[in-house]
Amino acid sequence: MTATTKSPWGIDRPIGVAVLGMGNVGTEVVRILREQPQDLQARVGAPVVLRGVAVRNVDIDRGVPAELLTTDAEALVARDDVDLVVELIGGIDLPRQLILAALNAGKSVVTANKALLAEYTGELAAAAENTRADLYFEAAVAGAIPVVRPLIQSLAGDRVDRVVGIVNGTTNYILSAMDETGADYAAALAEATRLGYAEADPTADVQGFDAASKAAILASLAFHTRVTAADVYREGISRITEEDLETASALDCTVKLLAICERVVGIPGEPLPEDGGKERVSVRVYPALIPRKHPLASVTGAFNAVVVEAQNAGRLMFYGQGAGGAPTASAVLGDLVMAARNKFYGGRAPGESVYAELPIAPIGDTPTRYHVNLQVEDRPGVLAKVAGEFAKHEVSISTVRQEGHGEGARLVVVTHHALESALAETVTALANMESVTSVTSVLRLEGTEE
Repeated sequence: MTATTKSPWGIDRPIGVAVLGMGNVGTEVVRILREQPQDLQARVGAPVVLRGVAVRNVDIDRGVPAELLTTDAEALVARDDVDLVVELIGGIDLPRQLILAALNAGKSVVTANKALLAEYTGELAAAAENTRADLYFEAAVAGAIPVVRPLIQSLAGDRVDRVVGIVNGTTNYILSAMDETGADYAAALAEATRLGYAEADPTADVQGFDAASKAAILASLAFHTRVTAADVYREGISRITEEDLETASALDCTVKLLAICERVVGIPGEPLPEDGGKERVSVRVYPALIPRKHPLASVTGAFNAVVVEAQNAGRLMFYGQGAGGAPTASAVLGDLVMAARNKFYGGRAPGESVYAELPIAPIGDTPTRYHVNLQVEDRPGVLAKVAGEFAKHEVSISTVRQEGHGEGARLVVVTHHALESALAETVTALANMESVTSVTSVLRLEGTEE
């Protein structure tokens, strides 16, 4: 047995680690565990020993001793010499079963599984609480970018009002390529696939599912309220066109897929109800226009960034590589060191905080600004009729301009803040107007002071 310094509080032997899964991230985690044992021991206070790695096929050469590989993940998790489990399998059902088994046995868990956490954080947190085990998941949101721990610990004494970010590298690469080169969506997606930024099946990324899972986690942490993926309003980027990017450029804006988590009460700039209004949480993912002067507009390629707005700390921005084997492994190892240190010294990570129990605001009750592009008949009175329809549904217009003539005439309308439900009613009415040929696109406008 590897010798270790005697711990006055925790265990008095090496910290045994089991890694479940050896894809891109798992391979990097295993490599670091095997190549940097002295550094890890110095940081933890005790040796950190890799006990085994669960894989689907032990016959593939993975560059690790064969005796470390197993296809029996359950048996590996149950071993007495395993104190800490790193789950990097992906999916939901099997990881959920294995993580619960580890936590119920008092073993700490580190995971990067955002889909699982977005659905079952409450169940996993309860299991960790029952046995006083640790559950760490920094790598589940934005790869190497440290944003989970600041929300849990650094801002624990502050009130977070808003979290907005670019949390999916695939969609950010696609939209950046469309903006910079004028490529259409299909061409940009094909290039992202060729470069390895997009999966063979990109649905989870381009339809916003991945970002929605991450938004649910961020909102839960920021607002001390349990939020699941089902609570997140979601739209993807597959309908974004070159014309949308051209329109954005004319407004000195760009288009980004944003994950937005915020406290909402009423409509910005309007008086609150007599009762003061009930605070709720709005969580949504959709493509939106943002001004080029906004800090998120400069986040290009496959990079991620998250902006946190707190009452006392002000605006904080976290930026970096949001995916990839080595960057994500960095976040996993950071969690692993914390969990192993707690095992050795008898400490414990902060548990789930859901004391606020704020209600979730439906998308219809969520205020934002909008950019509406209309194909219209080129004749007198059309602008007045269109403006009247906005006014009828209490959607205030900020600017309106006409582009083109004849059959190519169109109106571009930018609104002040309005409720989603009111805007939806307006768009439906506009689409049925005789003088409106079509509602070409509706994009939200975020990141403005109005």
